[in-house]
Amino acid sequence: MHRLPWIGVLRARTLAAAVVVALGAAAAPVAAQTGGEAAKASDVLRFTVAPEGNEARYRVREQLARLNFPNDAVGATSQIEGGITVRPDGTVVREESRFVIDLASLRTDSERRDNYVRRRTLETETYPTAVFVPTELRGLSFPLPTSGESTFEIVGDLTIRGVTRPTTWEVTARFEEGAVSGLAKTQFTFDDFQIEKPRVASVLSVADEIRLEYEFRLLAR
Repeated sequence: MHRLPWIGVLRARTLAAAVVVALGAAAAPVAAQTGGEAAKASDVLRFTVAPEGNEARYRVREQLARLNFPNDAVGATSQIEGGITVRPDGTVVREESRFVIDLASLRTDSERRDNYVRRRTLETETYPTAVFVPTELRGLSFPLPTSGESTFEIVGDLTIRGVTRPTTWEVTARFEEGAVSGLAKTQFTFDDFQIEKPRVASVLSVADEIRLEYEFRLLAR
């Protein structure tokens, strides 16, 4: 054995080579998988709420004691976050799509009304946000245009005060390179979301219907 030291060296080199080959074979599928996941992640269209150009509004018809005609109480906020992700065929990726509205930041032309709505109507200390999760686009063709205007519907689940109901929004959108803007509208009753109608002396009556509007600007990511 002392006359053949090269046998030990050869065996060591052979073992090292085998380890390198084995590690390379194990790493190859991981690299291929990582590349596949990246390709899959890039194979979607993502639109997120832009820093400016977004406002959510509610409109409720009311009859005030001091007026001889009905008018709309309008509350609005620009505190909106989220976005929508769709596949090239128009399928909504639900787990990556949601819009969150800060209800406590809603403001009308009356601070007294705002305080009442926050405390009694929407209970924003307990339910601070409204959440809309899009699930389907209807009437919108793909691939999306890079210019022009389109009308379509967005169907999804709206949650207010812990109550979730399916809602359909009518949308008019304007497309441009890298962005889409427009107006989405829907409506429902107080009872649909188990919301108590405002009851104060200065308001003679409140209509059953609540109209929601979302003036949006979304950026492609």
